Amino acid sequence: MFLPPVIFVALAALFFFGVGRDDRDALPSMLIGKPAPTLAVEPLDGQIFGDAVLRQGEVTLVNFWASWCGPCRDEHPLLAALAGDGVAIYGVNYKDKPANALRFLDQLGNPYEGIAADPAGRTAIEWGVYGVPETFVLDGQGRVVLRHPGPLTQAVIETSLRPAMERAAAAE
Repeated sequence: MFLPPVIFVALAALFFFGVGRDDRDALPSMLIGKPAPTLAVEPLDGQIFGDAVLRQGEVTLVNFWASWCGPCRDEHPLLAALAGDGVAIYGVNYKDKPANALRFLDQLGNPYEGIAADPAGRTAIEWGVYGVPETFVLDGQGRVVLRHPGPLTQAVIETSLRPAMERAAAAE
């Protein structure tokens, strides 16, 4: 007789405490500390960057994004601000139509030093991308220091991204 209410309270408690958790770390990257995978990307409007640019001796961000991605639109002003601060950001457009991707950049501005397209999503698979947006911090040797799944926020930039960039710069 008392068992159903006890089970209900236990499940309600699990749900209540589980909803408030930030499980971004539950999807860890196997790439941390390892060289970034090879880029198998295509040009986007004649622009492309390759593996050498990711190993040019400076801390670099690689941002996977798409025009159809609402959170990508939300984080875009923060990427522009980082670029304005001199952060090297390279964008990989994920499973998108080139015309839509270029329209997105025309409307919101282009914070990327280089952009490329991953129309089939093969590069994203190699990088362990679960969905867009995702941002990676690479050290000057092209090793992955941080993977951040989901949109960047000011809090994420201050508590996670910038400290990872500082660690990456100190390791060089």
